[in-house]
Amino acid sequence: MNIEQAVLEKLRTLTPDKQQEVLDFAEFLHQKNPHKRPLKSVKGLWADLKVDITEEDIAQARKEMWGNFPREDI
Repeated sequence: MNIEQAVLEKLRTLTPDKQQEVLDFAEFLHQKNPHKRPLKSVKGLWADLKVDITEEDIAQARKEMWGNFPREDI
C-alpha cells in the first residue's frame, strides 16, 4: 500500500468535520511550500530581441552610472 492509499483509507474512516480539517491542513501545507518555477536566464529574456550585450558594454555603463559618485562618502 502506498502513502496515498493509506491516507485515503484513514480519511474515509473520519467524520465529515474531521475530513474537512484534513483538507484544510493539506491546503495549508500546499501553500506553505509552493512549487517554484525555475528562474529564466536574463539572456533568455532578451534572446528574441537580437540584443548582444558584452562585458565591455556593462563595464562602460557602470562607469557612466557611478562616475560622478562622491567617493568621500564611502
